[in-house]
Amino acid sequence: MLKKEPSILDYDTVTLLDEEDALLIIDQTKLPGKIVLKKLKTADEMWNAIYLLEVRGAPAIGVTAALGIYLLTKQVKTPRTDTTENYQVNFASLETEFEKQKKYLDSSRPTAVNLSWALRRMDKVLLSMKDRNDLLITDVKDRLRQEAESIRSEDIEVCRKIGEYGLGLLKKGDGLLTHCNAGKLATIEYGTATAPMYLGHERGYGFHIYCDETRPLLQGARLTAFELASAGMDVTVECDNMSASLMRTGRVQAVFVGCDRVASNGDTANKIGTSLLALAAKRYNVPFYVCAPTSTIDMSLKSGAEIPIEQRKPEEVTEMWYKERMAPENVKAYNPAFDVTDNDLITGIITEYGIAKESFSESLRKIFELKKKKQDSHVNNK
Repeated sequence: MLKKEPSILDYDTVTLLDEEDALLIIDQTKLPGKIVLKKLKTADEMWNAIYLLEVRGAPAIGVTAALGIYLLTKQVKTPRTDTTENYQVNFASLETEFEKQKKYLDSSRPTAVNLSWALRRMDKVLLSMKDRNDLLITDVKDRLRQEAESIRSEDIEVCRKIGEYGLGLLKKGDGLLTHCNAGKLATIEYGTATAPMYLGHERGYGFHIYCDETRPLLQGARLTAFELASAGMDVTVECDNMSASLMRTGRVQAVFVGCDRVASNGDTANKIGTSLLALAAKRYNVPFYVCAPTSTIDMSLKSGAEIPIEQRKPEEVTEMWYKERMAPENVKAYNPAFDVTDNDLITGIITEYGIAKESFSESLRKIFELKKKKQDSHVNNK
């Protein structure tokens, strides 16, 4: 009997190897040509993995940061023996190193809010133990591990819920278009924009999926098409500038995209090219949905104008993927990693707590009120 070749779906995007003091990631820069698993042990290795897009996607970056800061804190050698009497001195040393590594990891990618969100969440756990006199430093490290693993496990449930809400908007046989990769490779399971696709596939909906190739780094062609085809879905790749043609001919019934940050008014930062897709969808009356875990929504920002946009190297536009440079040496290249889609182009923002619609400021506020109510209820029932 022939041995089945492993699929990309057989591997986790980010895994904690606690006994080895390491993270295990899929190096996504090598896909789809080969599946390469890479161990990350140092702060530099983690920073580079995020910046170089070896691990990418807002939720996956957040999980990587949480597990990473735990491992880096775990490796800290405190100045005194680990006893309750020495706790305050040891904690001060631990906190100093934690803050240093947190700031460093947070600098790797400025647009994806899940990165800073996960690090702040870990910081909050650390600070909750600052004034204790009944703990050991090993207790602190163990609590950080628990929180990091919670962030990872919660991501799976969040994506599944987004998928259920998204699937409720669709019917069997629909054509769905997506941009970049907001799939399993950008999360731990299901993805955000692809979650309705995975759940629909499991339930026999027979979707036809169109994937923008997503210039300049081709995440749609290399990653989204790869993982969805590996799952057995009907997938077509097209160049980014072909999406309007697909919509004009009636082949697309809905657009689903992920996001890296959503402002309180619903303006959304996602992979460069998303706003053009939204404009075309508006023109051809195709519903345009943003799939956003609440961890990706930044209620402190009034609008998309306040979202920092990462600028990347010009070589990604002029040289990458080509045998020879495809632009003259004496020209510049404009290469923002993201653009902002204005809220009036968005049909709905699908979260794990429901779907926000216009007016987004009010709708998102109600979603966060519901989130707090459910979290408070969960705490009270413990």
